[in-house]
Amino acid sequence: MATEPIRYDFSLWGEQDSYYFKDGSHYRLFERLGAHIVEIDDKKGVYFAVWAPNAKYASVIGDFNDYKIGASPLKLRGDGSGVWEGFAAGAKEGDSYKYDIEAQNGARFQKSDPYGFWWEIPPRSATRVYEQKYRWNDRPWMNDRAARNALNAPISVYEIHLGSWRFNVEENRPLTYRELAKELPLYLVETGYTHAEFLPPTEHPFDGSWGYQCIGYFAPTSRFGTPDDFAFLIDSLHQAGIGAIIDWAPSHFAVDMHGLANFDGTNLYEHNDPRQGFHPQWGSAIFNHGRNEVKAFLISSALFWLEKYHIDGIRVDAVASMLYLDYGRQEGGWIPNEYGGKENLQAARFLQTLNAAIYGRFGDCVTIAEESTAWSGVTRPAYLGGLGFGLKWNMGWMHDALKYFSRDPLFRRFHHDQITFSIWYAFHENFILSLSHDEVVHMKGSLLGKMPGDEWRRFANVRLLFAYMFSHPGKKLMFMGMEFGQYAEWNYKQSLDWHLLQYDYHGNLRRFIVDLNCLYRSQPALYERDFDQGGFEWIDMNDSAQSVIVFLRRANNGETLLIACNFTPQPRYNYNIGVPIGGEWTETFNSDAACYGGSNIGNLGFAYAKQEGGHGRDFSMNVTLPPLAAVFFKPVET
Repeated sequence: MATEPIRYDFSLWGEQDSYYFKDGSHYRLFERLGAHIVEIDDKKGVYFAVWAPNAKYASVIGDFNDYKIGASPLKLRGDGSGVWEGFAAGAKEGDSYKYDIEAQNGARFQKSDPYGFWWEIPPRSATRVYEQKYRWNDRPWMNDRAARNALNAPISVYEIHLGSWRFNVEENRPLTYRELAKELPLYLVETGYTHAEFLPPTEHPFDGSWGYQCIGYFAPTSRFGTPDDFAFLIDSLHQAGIGAIIDWAPSHFAVDMHGLANFDGTNLYEHNDPRQGFHPQWGSAIFNHGRNEVKAFLISSALFWLEKYHIDGIRVDAVASMLYLDYGRQEGGWIPNEYGGKENLQAARFLQTLNAAIYGRFGDCVTIAEESTAWSGVTRPAYLGGLGFGLKWNMGWMHDALKYFSRDPLFRRFHHDQITFSIWYAFHENFILSLSHDEVVHMKGSLLGKMPGDEWRRFANVRLLFAYMFSHPGKKLMFMGMEFGQYAEWNYKQSLDWHLLQYDYHGNLRRFIVDLNCLYRSQPALYERDFDQGGFEWIDMNDSAQSVIVFLRRANNGETLLIACNFTPQPRYNYNIGVPIGGEWTETFNSDAACYGGSNIGNLGFAYAKQEGGHGRDFSMNVTLPPLAAVFFKPVET
């Protein structure tokens, strides 16, 4: 293929770009670096720009020059930015390309574009020229998004792995973005979730990393379609009233040779010292969060997804691994900070800057931290010394709850604190209660498989866990398949077992989730004051002998719900509960109802509170607590 000589008399990069890039405050690098379709002197082509400050030579090779090395050399700018650039006439959208880079020591690399918007389908690894031209149809959602993502809104998240949610049965393959757009929004509306959260949709070379070993921070994976197809999926979710959150991994990246690692023959994106730059548990490179150009790269990526793909929230993966220099390392295998401590001060400052940039530009979006330690102030503003996230996964609640529920009910009375302790810290952060993919992989078994007893008791326990979860302070997240009782441990290579829905236990569990989500979204007492201690009040947290807890949830207008959980298979008849209001209380929800597969033990729809003291209150009522179940009551007066 004949090609014109590459031209250097055109640039998207200016003096201010260099200044802000080196300063670490250039957050729109996706408009300057990478491949951009432009027209010069009536000739269409592509402007290429790549950051490789230590390279001896750089050129672009691709479909437009038959991948001929040296055919399209790039020129290093003289402003100290380290950016190589050039205009290739005749290059067009859809062309695949890589950068051919020669290091100072003579080594040669062919690298995919760190700012590429579109990639070849793995295992092929070139980037492709792409110009987004999708026309969005989600204006009503975008106008209302601030209210949907607010801290006082109901947020029930359905976590999804794109490649294994559902298969095309005829072709035995995962659904495409377009196919997902037809099925997923409808399913989420039917089941009552408010948001979908995708395991990282960013491009990645290895299926088994589930997307967490990322390589393309500005591109949705091509496994399921084009970038426009991915936009169509997000648009379809929004038109159905469903928010879209993505997992995003700024802590570490894949070390494949065509990616970011050793990009120009030096440790450009990662730390030079492996005690800081290599993750021993994951076999991946660790970003140098203290380097300004790397900070600008990552923050530009986050803002790119929010702007170009209308993403409503970003869940930052593995925050704990970023915050601690000794994370996953043996003694002597890490470098202390400047004060001799193990805290990664550079990463902490990066996270503060990241959250300030996101909320400063997209105040109606939400950032979520997967953070598993007791680091203080994860969801507090940076000006108060916090990291500035909107929400934090409550890993302590998750671990305690799963340990408790995995025990034989006969012995739960000896571990009562595992089900009550979370309230002591529930209001220290803005928590989201997570039952995620991490709990159903690596030989941990399915959620249903963690439960003790026969089939009836396992399903009753799962219903009770969900009812306890949805009544506990904090937003909610559960992984796909949990809503209908997936038997098998999650396998990223195959579809969920949707055929299980034909069986009563599984179909009834999904009906339970539908009604639980409906109840949750209809009762402000369950979500408005998640992060306000005044929205929660214990009635009885001490009945370990019978493994019962009783508490109140309150809305801003004073509306009150009473929740009583019986964690044993023994029904509790005439169980006395002290309440703040006399008169009739409606039983609004019962996880033991026959329609959910329960034993249908309950209170015939109501209970009556008399003026007889109990639990330090002026009124009390005798109720029936069904086995392995939660019941919700609401006073008629409110």
